[in-house]
Amino acid sequence: MSRPYLGTVLPFWASITVLSLVQAITVALPGDRAIAEVRRRRGAGRLDSRWWALIPPGSIVAFVAVGSVAASASATFLTYLALCLVPGGAALALGLLARGARPAAALAVLPLMALAWADNGGLAGQAAAVALTALSCVALGALLAAVTPPVWLMAGIIAMAAVDVALVASELLQKPNNALNIAHPAAKLPRLQAELFGSAAMGYGDLFVAALLGGLLVATGSAGRQRRVALLVAALALAADLLFFFLRELPATAPVALALVVMLLAERHPRLAGARHRVSAADTA
Repeated sequence: MSRPYLGTVLPFWASITVLSLVQAITVALPGDRAIAEVRRRRGAGRLDSRWWALIPPGSIVAFVAVGSVAASASATFLTYLALCLVPGGAALALGLLARGARPAAALAVLPLMALAWADNGGLAGQAAAVALTALSCVALGALLAAVTPPVWLMAGIIAMAAVDVALVASELLQKPNNALNIAHPAAKLPRLQAELFGSAAMGYGDLFVAALLGGLLVATGSAGRQRRVALLVAALALAADLLFFFLRELPATAPVALALVVMLLAERHPRLAGARHRVSAADTA
């Protein structure tokens, strides 16, 4: 996530807070029935493969590799690719894969697209575009969680964050990111290739990794913990935002991966696990 070049009156602290909270909400969005439904429709185990776990880290590496050679051309391509695929992914999430999904809810994509187009550059239009992008990530995250063994998906999430941190630290991600953030489709169509809100920007991968974590929780039968993990992601992301006092760009995948690590440690540590079970029992009572 970073500070894009946008002419807006919304201060950066408010803008990045909203995007960080959207990232946390995305963790909680994959529905309890999403993985089971996807598995039923695709046939038992036919597409399962650990190699799907290469998609999260590989997507960042490919983006930087292509963007470093032709930043403008790749940004333009991704802009139109997102414009074609994001609405369909959002409709799939609303109709089938998100929490509380209903087939009729998929129609909500139409007013969201209309608002994102009509108020392109305004806060309402940006909010609609961010919602569409987050929902498309939910669909993609749920589908990937349905075909990837959980252990390998965990490794993929952590690897994605590690690659993101390394590329931001080496300043290799900034150039293609900046090109992507300022790319505009024709006819003032909405920009769905990145999450732009106010004076802050977050990459598509930052919401994608959050959706992967939510899908992982559903796939491992831990859907009841989605809200707690989402709150942890929110706390970690908002704490990381304080680093913007010193830095211009941060790897927003890191709070999600850190939340996953904290969750795994809590499960393995006897005292933490016992405390978690006591809290769950109290909630049930």
